[in-house]
Amino acid sequence: MPDNIEPAIILTRTMQRAMARPVMTAMIPIEKAMAAAEAKPGCVGVLLVNLGTPDTADARGVRVYLKEFLSDPRVIENQGLFWKLVLNGVILRVRPRRKARDYRKIWNTENNESPLKTITRAQSEKLARAIADHDHVEVDWAMRYGNPSIRAGIEALTALGCDRLLVVPLYPQYSAATSATVCDEVFRVLGEMRAQPTLRVTPPYYDDPDYIEALAVSINAHLATLSFQPEMIVASFHGMPKAYVDKGDPYYAQCVATTQSLRQRMGLDASKLILTFQSRFGFDEWLQPYTDQTILRLAKDGVRRIAVITPGFSADCLETLEEIAQENAETFKHNGGEQFAAIPCLNDSEAGMDVIRQLVLRELQGWI
Repeated sequence: MPDNIEPAIILTRTMQRAMARPVMTAMIPIEKAMAAAEAKPGCVGVLLVNLGTPDTADARGVRVYLKEFLSDPRVIENQGLFWKLVLNGVILRVRPRRKARDYRKIWNTENNESPLKTITRAQSEKLARAIADHDHVEVDWAMRYGNPSIRAGIEALTALGCDRLLVVPLYPQYSAATSATVCDEVFRVLGEMRAQPTLRVTPPYYDDPDYIEALAVSINAHLATLSFQPEMIVASFHGMPKAYVDKGDPYYAQCVATTQSLRQRMGLDASKLILTFQSRFGFDEWLQPYTDQTILRLAKDGVRRIAVITPGFSADCLETLEEIAQENAETFKHNGGEQFAAIPCLNDSEAGMDVIRQLVLRELQGWI
């Protein structure tokens, strides 16, 4: 700046040029302005989220669900051209018909929905009643894949005036393919919102004392109803490609921690409560030991009575009701086994709801 020009003169000329420019104004429809004015801030929204389910138990419904699920790069990390060709050219042509038959075996025909949807709705309704003394808390539920969607859940809660949101992924153990992808979708929805709610997400609860206690109480209660004494208990968790764990996913370590805590609580050693992984998919190596191969080996080795628990699931679904309770039970009995019991998940039982209630109230501290 030349020494003989005053800064005030420069500022004045700049302001004059700016004032000479046309001013852009935005007109807000009166309906939207009134809706915003009538919203009641201060409400807290709680959104329970489970994995997902087809809307219908036919090939078309399963195809829609599988396409969304298997197109998620958190689930199948290599979403290159080869995978897309396999997915659209092979998997989505063949697998939906077979999986639809499996879904029909467990389908809630009264409500025309999968058990996972029935149970998750019940969990949401029971949680709402359990914390009803906090009158500014609203509870809803969603599925990561399928319906009701996370977007629908968030929109419903914000429409009620919720300016704070607690998202509850219903997975005891964290993995990128479950908990993280819930967060991904929540962030995508919030990224499109002008007025975002303040966000919290509950942590995994794989070794939470309330969770371990609820598992032990539930297992013992169901074992007491059996007409036989199991020689061992198999704890079957959903599988994952080993490569995901090698890259840093904590899922395997958390499954081990759950099993060890449960052994200690129930007074069982590693030979009486064993850890396995189910539901592998594709040709890559997955976490081992595999559930189906373990159950086959146990039967062939002379074990005649077993019970299977699924402590990686908060609600019974296709993987527990059909894969474990039907497919693996048949494998066991066809190879020499005699008595097989599939212990239900915590679901919306009193013990299960107490776990969810305690988790939610702990994470809502400072908001309620």
